[in-house]
Amino acid sequence: MPADIEIGPARVLDAGRLGALMSGAIARLGWMPHPHSRAEDIHFVGQMIDAGWVRVARWEDEPLGFLAIREEEVQALYLLPEVQGRGIARALMEDAKKGRERLGLWCMQRNARAVRFYRKAGFVEARRTDGVANDAGLPDLRFEWQRKAG
Repeated sequence: MPADIEIGPARVLDAGRLGALMSGAIARLGWMPHPHSRAEDIHFVGQMIDAGWVRVARWEDEPLGFLAIREEEVQALYLLPEVQGRGIARALMEDAKKGRERLGLWCMQRNARAVRFYRKAGFVEARRTDGVANDAGLPDLRFEWQRKAG
């Protein structure tokens, strides 16, 4: 990760940009159904920001990506496409792990890039589902991470 990237809490005024970032990332997948409008995505991100769940990676005060976490559950991790593969998601995940003994998250089985990323970040597959319980209706994976003793 470039040295001048800063990770910190999201600001209320970040909701529009982060919501658009999330909408765009989902649209670029091509295969992922997206039952929500961009306005609903902005509202959802705004609620996560208000709850204090969102950490943002910034360069020159511009958001590059974000991770939302509620207690020990990662709710969202999205990056601008032009910064993927540069260590920013890894830095956001390491930031999320600070002070925690465990984390969990859900990932679509078809999202091969995300599955590889979570495995490299130390998460292990805990369960697979047929997707009947998620908004997309697609098969998903439950990943869990636990800090190693010592």
